[in-house]
Amino acid sequence: MPRTDPAALAAFAAVEAELNQRWPETKLEPSLDRIRALVDLLGEPQRSYPVLHLTGTNGKTSTSRMLDALLTGLGLRTGRYTSPHLQLATERISVDGAPITVERYVEVYRDIEPYLGMVDKASQDAGQPPLSKFEVLTAMAFAAFADAPVDAAVVEVGLGGSWDATNVADGQVSLITPIGIDHVDFLGDDVLKIAEEKAGIIKPGSVAVLAEQAAEVAAVLLKRCVEVDATVARQGMEFGVLEREVAVGGQLLKLQGLSGVYDEIFLPLHGEHQAKNASLALAAAEAFFGAGPDRQLDVEAIRVAFGGVATPGRLERMRAAPAVLVDAAHNPHGARALAATISSEFAFRRLIAVVGVMRDKDAYGILSELEPVVSEVVLTQNSSPRAMDADELAGIARSVFGEDRIVVEPRLEDAIEVGVQLAEETDSPDEVVSGGGVLITGSVITAGDTRALFGKEPS
Repeated sequence: MPRTDPAALAAFAAVEAELNQRWPETKLEPSLDRIRALVDLLGEPQRSYPVLHLTGTNGKTSTSRMLDALLTGLGLRTGRYTSPHLQLATERISVDGAPITVERYVEVYRDIEPYLGMVDKASQDAGQPPLSKFEVLTAMAFAAFADAPVDAAVVEVGLGGSWDATNVADGQVSLITPIGIDHVDFLGDDVLKIAEEKAGIIKPGSVAVLAEQAAEVAAVLLKRCVEVDATVARQGMEFGVLEREVAVGGQLLKLQGLSGVYDEIFLPLHGEHQAKNASLALAAAEAFFGAGPDRQLDVEAIRVAFGGVATPGRLERMRAAPAVLVDAAHNPHGARALAATISSEFAFRRLIAVVGVMRDKDAYGILSELEPVVSEVVLTQNSSPRAMDADELAGIARSVFGEDRIVVEPRLEDAIEVGVQLAEETDSPDEVVSGGGVLITGSVITAGDTRALFGKEPS
């Protein structure tokens, strides 16, 4: 945590305690009535700047950060709202590419606090629940961006699309990353219904920037675009990745944008999925400024912006020798992309996975995707009360890895230490010790806890 005055930290903790008394983000009620009532009382701050709205199953936060960097590099003052956070709630609300301070977080909350009780009472009088934590945080972000003021806001949905609190904003650009199955408790396991829910962020007259999707999912998204007369830009058709070369510390890209080709783009992130995220962010930026054959964005500004992108908790290196990497993959789709990146871009002699997942996630699916690239797995649990018990996770892991390839260490700190020891083991005294690695993954919370253990600042 950044060095901050103790009184400010105490005030921040008090606000978090108040917010945590509200419905958590894991409990949802499909209605925009409460958030609409709140932003109406606040003067509809979300309408005082253009919004670029993102949804999807994976890649939202990475793409949001890239898009934020591009808009900033092209001269705009930006706001960015993402969720969940890795370490500190202030990470969710960024202005000028950096999280707001704890002091500002408290100030924004106290500014809107008088209106919360009014909405709570009206909702409860109508037999509905009070405002949820996420709804309040969303209103805080909208208000903070209006006060800044920002030239544009990059807004990531919390869950789904149509009924997400962020959907009171009308995105000028709607960006949808790859859609798969996640949050089964809330969205179900029908990918077409999930797609229909996420398509709800596509607003009349907007530009819909769509990642490559399964054919049936793409059909759902395109149907929504036709219904609301949205302009469509499709990855793999109107824009995409032309060339990709693995480079030291990342990758070198040649991207086909909506307005031309952008070459010699260095992206300091690993994985084909991040290259695709970069092409999505670029297309969204072009759409925002008005794409056209004679309207290509400043290529050098794009290069500089991409070159400075950072995505904490996404294949982020914590230390070397042995290499310790942390990744927030929390569903099978994310774990599959992670495993593919490890396989194609790293050459570990021995890789140990330290895995901690949440109870409501597909642990078997995550472990199954990781198994081909992992020598052994250490099962642990993170700091969340919703974390899956390490012994329960080990029971699932046995069916994937077998008894001989698993270790159980409930405390994350101990699990990481064991992982490092295992990574340094050799089969014979003559074997080279170097080349071992530790991959810590399974949950956003696990990634955040790991960053804190290694002394990383929230960002």
